[in-house]
Amino acid sequence: PFPVELKAGKKYAWCACGHSRSQPFCDGAHKKAAPGISPLRFTPEEDKTAWLCGCKRTRSPPYCDGTH
Repeated sequence: PFPVELKAGKKYAWCACGHSRSQPFCDGAHKKAAPGISPLRFTPEEDKTAWLCGCKRTRSPPYCDGTH
């Protein structure tokens, strides 16, 4: 998982395909590498440190749930 500082009200796009070079965030790589997959867009309600999933197997995307 990736530890990140999230800001309340800011929009984020979590990479769901695993091809982004900007992990854990989307850089648009899915458009060529995985055209059927889109990033998960989310906006946190509070400032916080979070562990974002890197294995893409979490049951609570974009957050790591320990599935790896």
